[in-house]
Amino acid sequence: MATENTHRDIYARIYRKLKQVVPDMLTIEESGKSKVDGYMDLSLDILHKRSTRIIIALSHYYKQNGDMIPDPDMQIAVYPNLELAEALAYQDSFCYREIYSDDKGTEDIKAKKELNDFLDQWLNNLIAQGHCIKADEAADE
Repeated sequence: MATENTHRDIYARIYRKLKQVVPDMLTIEESGKSKVDGYMDLSLDILHKRSTRIIIALSHYYKQNGDMIPDPDMQIAVYPNLELAEALAYQDSFCYREIYSDDKGTEDIKAKKELNDFLDQWLNNLIAQGHCIKADEAADE
C-alpha cells in the first residue's frame, strides 16, 4: 500500500508542477511555447484530448546541421479529474524510451520510475527558469 501511495504522490506532484508550467493546459487547443532569455524555448503540443485524459508533448529543441533535435521530448498523460500526470515516453538525440510498449499496455516498471523521476526534476528546472505556457500566448504561435 505504501508503494501505491508513493507512486500516486509523484503523479500528483508532477500534475501540480505541470499546472505551474502550463496553467492553461485545459484550454490550449493545439500548441504553445515559452521563451525565457538565456534558456532553450519550451514547446507544448496537445497530442490527444478527452475530458478524462490529455496527452501532451513537452520539448526543448536545438538545431544541428539544419535539423531540429529534441532534447528532451516527453509525452505525458494528464488526468485532470484526478489531478494526476505521468510520463509516457522520453526521447532525445541518443535514445527513445516508453513505459507502455504494446497494445496490451505492458508496463516497463524501471522505465516508469526513471522517466517519472526525470519529469519531476525537469519540471523543477522549468519552474526555476520561469517557463510558463499560457493560452493567450499559445494562440499567437
